Amino acid sequence: MIEIFKIFGIIGLVLITSGIIIKKRKAQDILYIVGGISLGTYSVSIGDLIFIILQSVFVLAVIYDSVKINFFKK
Repeated sequence: MIEIFKIFGIIGLVLITSGIIIKKRKAQDILYIVGGISLGTYSVSIGDLIFIILQSVFVLAVIYDSVKINFFKK
């Protein structure tokens, strides 16, 4: 039986990949954030510090970029 955290990893990978394919900006941001959090959950479960930091920075960068684009338009 597949572990629950591996399912989180698979879902995260699929969501981030879907975000690359989709061309709607807001949908991309949502997919990136949810996918990044899912992969972050998986990385915590396997205890990989580098991957945890990578996913944290990725999610924070997407949130920052999304806020900048959506709330500080010129």
